[in-house]
Amino acid sequence: QVQLVESGGGLVQAGDSLRVSCAASGRTLSTLLMGWFRQAPGKEREFVAAISRYGATTDYADSVKGRFTISRDNAKNTVYLQMNSLKPEDTAVYYCAADVRGAWRPTNLRSQYEYEYWGQGTQVTVSS
Repeated sequence: QVQLVESGGGLVQAGDSLRVSCAASGRTLSTLLMGWFRQAPGKEREFVAAISRYGATTDYADSVKGRFTISRDNAKNTVYLQMNSLKPEDTAVYYCAADVRGAWRPTNLRSQYEYEYWGQGTQVTVSS
């Protein structure tokens, strides 16, 4: 079992920065491929970013590329999502997710069904 707990969400203004964190327990973080997803009201959950087991490879949704950075600190069992130049359309509940198989599969890692464990989410609200 893997437990994931997000934190760091909040209310910010457009153009601001925010970092959300995901603390993992129950399994060594370096065995897990990690992702961030988000879900806005009335919309489906969508992929935001993913990071390989040791952080060498990352992938981003086009909508956040160049503004968001995913990183991980395996020693601290924590994954981060640094969000810069935030826009009102970034408003959503942000979820971290873990894939216990750990392998980097570019054709699948953007699918929520690739991930077995999810956190409870943290709300990010960007005002205009």
